[in-house]
Amino acid sequence: MKISERITGMASSPIRKLTPLADKAKSKGIKIYHLNIGQPDIRTPQKALDSLKNIDRTVLEYSPSQGFLSLRKKIAEYYAGYDMDFAPEDITVTTGASEAVLFSFLTCMDPGDELITTEPTYANYLAFADVAGVKVKTLKTRIEDGFALPEVEHFEELITDRTRAILICNPNNPSGTLYGKREMQMLADIVRKHDLYLFSDEVYREFVYDGMEFISAGHFSEISENVVLIDSFSKRYSECGIRVGALITKNKSITSGVLKLCQARLSPPLLGQIVAEASCDENPEYLQNVIAEYDLRRKVLIDALSEIPGVKASVPHGAFYAMAALPVDDSEKFCAWCLTDFQYEGESVMTAPANGFYITPGLGTNQVRMAYVLNADDLRRAVFLLGKALGQYPGRQLR
Repeated sequence: MKISERITGMASSPIRKLTPLADKAKSKGIKIYHLNIGQPDIRTPQKALDSLKNIDRTVLEYSPSQGFLSLRKKIAEYYAGYDMDFAPEDITVTTGASEAVLFSFLTCMDPGDELITTEPTYANYLAFADVAGVKVKTLKTRIEDGFALPEVEHFEELITDRTRAILICNPNNPSGTLYGKREMQMLADIVRKHDLYLFSDEVYREFVYDGMEFISAGHFSEISENVVLIDSFSKRYSECGIRVGALITKNKSITSGVLKLCQARLSPPLLGQIVAEASCDENPEYLQNVIAEYDLRRKVLIDALSEIPGVKASVPHGAFYAMAALPVDDSEKFCAWCLTDFQYEGESVMTAPANGFYITPGLGTNQVRMAYVLNADDLRRAVFLLGKALGQYPGRQLR
């Protein structure tokens, strides 16, 4: 029987699509170093782990559709620490940041409406746009420029009467680019001038390096009704599996609309919310140590990549991802080859081919995204293996 065109036209995740090849390699006894996925290896806060061990409920019940009030109060307190004044009523707890993105699209845009974002972009945004029937229009950013945000005239060239929103990820996944005050003010001016929504995915806001400053879309009071913030506990506290995120906005119409979708899916994860709320009480030193560790790993990765002939990496200033151009004919073929045909001393490396983070055909074909979520020693080994693989790959391009 035929399945929907919506699904047949949807691309597979560039982060996970090669997993079957990795699993097959592992079944042969090959150790795989995973740089393809942003799954931190850093220990989850002890208070969070203890909260699971000490559950005193006798019934694991539904929670309110918008999430527990106690958790929403904790999230509001967290935002106050970033000089943003949100009430618990402005906050909706979601099943991960992914649900927050999808619900934002479904609430704020109709099928056929247009969304502007940059490319490369987080691949799952494209899947959510497909589900919502939204057309994505992209602005190209280049590795040579550190994937800097394009100037205002490039945004305005794409705006039509069907444009409803601009979507950013700051700090950026997949590039690690950080948008500063000038760029954020530019976006604020655009959305105010054209009365657009600004969806700002800020799940990596803690992870900022080189003394740079994080500026949230929520800091611009003049567009408070236009802004929808996307947040998550996954990366901040190394809790990807609890599936707890949040949608934050001052716009009451959006919050009311999102609640309808929340009621339709009943409630966010009960156990996840318990863990998330406990995490909010963790000593600030926890995050300080995590940020310092990622900064170390970032430097290890970039330094190691710089020693491989023909590799060009963009230095990230946020998140825990880096994009690199490789001297290969096709990065997807190369990534697959590393899992099917290459091994050195019983080991290989897995990266995410970057073409899946682009919408325009032909872009990113020699690039990969790497997540520096492994410890420093494993990162060095992974990049060493990458260099060995490039030296043997039959599709290597000499420059």
